[in-house]
Amino acid sequence: MAAQNSAGIQTLLDAEREASKIVQKAREFRTKRVREARDEAKNEIDAYRKSKEEEFKKFESEHTQGNKQAEDEADKEADDKIKEIQEAGKKSQTGVIVELLKAVFEVKPVAPSAA
Repeated sequence: MAAQNSAGIQTLLDAEREASKIVQKAREFRTKRVREARDEAKNEIDAYRKSKEEEFKKFESEHTQGNKQAEDEADKEADDKIKEIQEAGKKSQTGVIVELLKAVFEVKPVAPSAA
């Protein structure tokens, strides 16, 4: 009977070791599958991010071009106005100097009024 119990115990221990090996393999498989799933998700996210960045760059380039044209036109307009102001200044420069000198040299004193 003791030999039979010993053999039964040994069979149970063997079965437990075998079950432990199966559980360990399942854990390894699960861990491997989780890593693979994480890597797949990361790759999908990277691909999605890349496509959205390209889409944004395309959108930005299409809309920036219109802004660039408007900016160039505004710069040209500003340059034209500056030239116009400079020309007007040159035309009336001598007259302004004469008036300033006249105001400085022809002093007309005025008595302060009693308030």
